[in-house]
This record gives sequence, structure tokens and C-alpha cells, in this order.
Amino acid sequence: MSRIGNNPITIPEGVVVDIQSDVITVKGKLGELSQPYDSVSFTKKIQH
Repeated sequence: MSRIGNNPITIPEGVVVDIQSDVITVKGKLGELSQPYDSVSFTKKIQH
């Protein structure tokens, strides 16, 4: 995997990310985006 793939992604307030078995959906004030994937690996960390 490339180094950029290891960088954390900050999710802004008001944005909802839904990860199903093969689809990632991101919803925010500007609309909604869904993208199918064969496999997704992620680690969830909540920082304040």
C-alpha cells in the first residue's frame, strides 16, 4: 500500500460515514456519495 493510504482521514462535524460490507456512503450538507469496494480495511479512532 502507498504511504498516502496509511494517512488518517479527519471526518468533519455534520458528516456521516456508513461502511457496509462492500459500499462506503458519505453524507454531508452538500449531498451524498456512495462508492462500492471489493475490500475495505480501516481503524476507527475518536479524537477530541
